[in-house]
Amino acid sequence: MPDDAPQTNETQPRGELTVRILAMPADANAAGDIFGGWVMSQMDLAAGIRGAERARGRVVTMAVNTLVFRRPVHVGDTLCVYTRLEKVGRTSITLAIEAWARRYLTMERVKVTEGTFVMVALDDDAQPTPVPPDPLAAPPIA
Repeated sequence: MPDDAPQTNETQPRGELTVRILAMPADANAAGDIFGGWVMSQMDLAAGIRGAERARGRVVTMAVNTLVFRRPVHVGDTLCVYTRLEKVGRTSITLAIEAWARRYLTMERVKVTEGTFVMVALDDDAQPTPVPPDPLAAPPIA
């Protein structure tokens, strides 16, 4: 995808910085850009970290509902993955994930990929288990 690909107006990431990693030559495709699968795997790692924190236990990826590659990631860029909780169901957690590239040796930052990941909480027998209440949430109004 060319660098002049359509871009959203967003100038700031939304969510919590969860993963930050340098894109290396071994992660590049034949065209010299970073493989989309590598970017997606970093996003999945971030979803797993944030999901496990919220579930206070093991989670697995159940679905990637959307995944949009907006701009290429180049060798030397720092990939920053941000996570935002969208919805907590009985056993599932839906996360909005944004991947931003900090361009090599500059302060320029661009959104490169975004998606929606659904994680499921698992018990010790690898069966779906309820997500516990959020300890930081306000108590229900009686």
